[in-house]
Amino acid sequence: MDQDDPGEAMAEIQERHLGAPGILQVAAGTGLFAYTVWAVFLMPGFRKVPLKLQVPYVPASRQHVENVMTLLRGRSGKMVDLGSGDGRIVLAAYRQGFHPVVGYELNPWLIWLSWFHAWRAGCSRKVSYQKEDLWKVNLADCKNVTVFLAPSVLPLLETKLLAELPNKARVISGRFPFPNWEPTATVGEGLDKVWAYDIGLIRQNMEMRESTFLQGTPV
Repeated sequence: MDQDDPGEAMAEIQERHLGAPGILQVAAGTGLFAYTVWAVFLMPGFRKVPLKLQVPYVPASRQHVENVMTLLRGRSGKMVDLGSGDGRIVLAAYRQGFHPVVGYELNPWLIWLSWFHAWRAGCSRKVSYQKEDLWKVNLADCKNVTVFLAPSVLPLLETKLLAELPNKARVISGRFPFPNWEPTATVGEGLDKVWAYDIGLIRQNMEMRESTFLQGTPV
């Protein structure tokens, strides 16, 4: 079922005895009762997070997920999704052959929803969703990172990623680009656009700019 199609969602509710958890999952996937879910269940997970670091939950579209996977094609190794939301990026990465695959999400209700998606897909023992603050997670062993975060967060995240990721790592940003980095590749248009950044090239470009600046500085 396309989780963005309300008609198919209602048909599933009628045809299957989903129970309360299943109805919540379908509602979340189609955008039904979005404000109620945010206000009652999702907002509490952000109360201890500084305002400038808060990122509201907006599920990725199917096209968005496909664009991310396109920019990760041919790669392998550990993949993490920072702020994994309902977990669909993690599931797509597992299906594309990444291992291990981990989603870090602060909100416990979204963690629950992610595990529901994984269980429904038969992947609950093959992926991992962890209730962790992405700012406290060490990324030194990660070769592939995806982020769907607000523009206000990205400058701070640049510093963390450069400090921790290995040179061979690739970072995929959805919806908004990193403000100070030059992308290696892009896919999609509008809200479905995604940007790929290779950490080794980012560091190399920064070193070249710094070297050029020092050479031009009068003694």
